[in-house]
Amino acid sequence: MPASMKMYGKHRFPGRLFIVEGIDGSGKSTQLSLLHKWLESEGYVASFSEWNSSPLVRDVTKRGKKKKMLTPMTFSLIHATDFADRTEHDIIPPLKAGAVVLADRYIYTAFARDVVRGVHPDWVRSLYGFAVKPTVAFYFRTPLDVATKRILGGRDAMKYYEAGMDLDLSDDIEESFRIFQGRIIEEYEKMVEEFGLVVIDATLSIEEQQLEMRRIVTEALTGTKKTRVRRWLDLASLGKAPQE
Repeated sequence: MPASMKMYGKHRFPGRLFIVEGIDGSGKSTQLSLLHKWLESEGYVASFSEWNSSPLVRDVTKRGKKKKMLTPMTFSLIHATDFADRTEHDIIPPLKAGAVVLADRYIYTAFARDVVRGVHPDWVRSLYGFAVKPTVAFYFRTPLDVATKRILGGRDAMKYYEAGMDLDLSDDIEESFRIFQGRIIEEYEKMVEEFGLVVIDATLSIEEQQLEMRRIVTEALTGTKKTRVRRWLDLASLGKAPQE
């Protein structure tokens, strides 16, 4: 039986965890940022965590990408390390304190990208067995041509690993991007039913997408207090501090 979200279990913390997923160019980050601002304006304490942002592996990842040294398995393990560190310091503490945690990409990014790069789906799912089950996991469904247009219109060039150039799919970076991201879409679509991802039509206007997110989040926040919570402490860092 394939490993599934049954491994993780629903957390019992007073906080709520909302995450966004989708291919590059899906607009998920914009929507999460708007949701963050709205939640704070409504009086909720909101904390934010982003994929591949842990200081523990940030420099290593940057050097590996620059020198194009990252293999599929290396990529998988580095991202799992990043996620574990952020879970301990950026996700669990605010959830325990009763805050709303917003995550730009979650375990499903690994389940899609790593599998497309050739990592066994059961293995990568077991690797993230410690993850907290999200209150709601949004998946921004985006046609490949729309995502490609957004990427090309927003920057000068596509990134090497973003386009899957390490997989030798094509010598042309745009074509490689289409093939790679197309395969990632296929993995996301499989996970909609497997993990109950909440699909948002990313071709709708920014306003329409945001209203749908707010409606779903509002319902999921029923019973959650809007009062300020005491700032959570990084107990792991305190434990490493030198004794006076």
